[in-house]
Amino acid sequence: MKTVKETVREIISEHFSLDEIGDNTSIVELGADSLDGLEIIVFVEEELGVKIPDEDTDRLLTVDQITEYVEALRATV
Repeated sequence: MKTVKETVREIISEHFSLDEIGDNTSIVELGADSLDGLEIIVFVEEELGVKIPDEDTDRLLTVDQITEYVEALRATV
């Protein structure tokens, strides 16, 4: 079973057709616009079974930020 970080990294890599990305690479640096960011969050929610509130999505820009957020969400359930 993949970790949260592996899943997030895979989603972002696939979205931008990249072989690999760093944990601190910002999706903005990869050329993401607001629609890209929303699509990534939707895929993360579907793959990992979480719901990320809309007001929090704008600050989740790297693999590490998304991973930490999802892990914190899961810890509260």
